[in-house]
Parts: sequence; structure tokens; C-alpha cells
Amino acid sequence: MAAADAPESQATRRAGIAGPEAVTPPYPIFIEGAVVKGFGRGGKQLGIPTANLPAPAVEQALSDIPIGVYYGWAQVENDEVRPMVMSLGWNPYFKNEKRSGEVHIIHNYNDDFYGKHLKVAILAYIRPEKDYDSLELLIEDIKADIKAAQNSLLRPSYAEFKSDSFFGNS
Repeated sequence: MAAADAPESQATRRAGIAGPEAVTPPYPIFIEGAVVKGFGRGGKQLGIPTANLPAPAVEQALSDIPIGVYYGWAQVENDEVRPMVMSLGWNPYFKNEKRSGEVHIIHNYNDDFYGKHLKVAILAYIRPEKDYDSLELLIEDIKADIKAAQNSLLRPSYAEFKSDSFFGNS
């Protein structure tokens, strides 16, 4: 599936909630793996740090859903379960040559967590991947994705997954 032909940000036109009122198939999708080094762009270039999933976890997720931006819950090791947004695909602005799964956990961490075990529950789709004319437009859309995830996860059907047995020690 190719990136949508929408070079400008659509943040101002997008609703503050994404997905249906209740979690519906093929969701939830549970994936996990050790955090791997990515391209080093999330925190440095975008100011939005990401934890990168290993290739087998990315391929597992993409067997059930298309490339795009998603939201749900994530947990690093035995830390608290927190809201997340994730990009699953090629990241066309950066011209990636391989697909990646980049998870932004909506929390300010002081340290990175390379090698730590990351569990992710993908609960709904936000939007397709897009190419952008500028880094600023990409960042604007990511911030809108984060807001949509935060609002959407407040709904009871989504909130209950925060304490799912998948996360174990939550």
C-alpha cells in the first residue's frame, strides 16, 4: 500500500477521536520484542522519541493490518502501561528502504530503552502514511496523532486494554 498523496498536514481537518466507539477486529493486535536501534530521528530530529520494534514484530503486525499510523497501549519491561502511537511502514518523508515499527510512548522518559522488552497492544488505525513537504508539517501531524490517541483511549472499550493480561505486571 503506497503512501497517500497528501503532502500537507491534515491535522487541522482531522477529528480528535480515531476509530470506532468499541475495539473491533482485527484489533487488538498484540506484538512484542526487544527495542532495536532505529534511524535516530524520533527524538533528535522530531523531538518525539520512538522505540523501534524488531523486524519480525513489524512483519507480524503487517500481516493483519495495512501500513499506517495506529494507537493503543505499550509497556517497557515491567514499567507502567502507557498510551502510544506508532508508525508502521516506510516513513516516506525519510525515504526508508525497509519497513519499520516506530512506537512513541506518550510519556517523558529520561533514558532510552534499547534492548529492553517492549509490549504493544494496537487497538485502532488513525491514518495512512503520508509524504510531507516539510519536517514541520510531519511534526504537526504527529502531534495531532498523539492528541487523537489520548482522546480515543479514554473510551471504555479502549481503556480496559491498559490492564489486559498481555501486559502481565500492570
